[in-house]
Amino acid sequence: MADAPLPPGWTLQQIRDRSGDQEAVALDPNRAVTWVGGAATEAKEALRPEIVLGFQDLCLVKTVDHDWYMGSLYEDGSIDCWAGCNSLDDGLRGL
Repeated sequence: MADAPLPPGWTLQQIRDRSGDQEAVALDPNRAVTWVGGAATEAKEALRPEIVLGFQDLCLVKTVDHDWYMGSLYEDGSIDCWAGCNSLDDGLRGL
């Protein structure tokens, strides 16, 4: 999506180069994003995404609280996040 936000100071090509995924895309953040990480008994929590970067069936999500998460991107556009990241750079290295 051409109008989807990117992290400040980053271009899509820089994200592709750092991740090694030349098909990485910036996605519309208006979608269901849920935190499912932690203990199996932990309640799921809805996250409020500000930036969503797609890497085939994985994604990195920056929330309005400035936290980064890694998760699974499903065909219906929803996301389940199961890991936190210290920064975008850490998330890109963890893909």
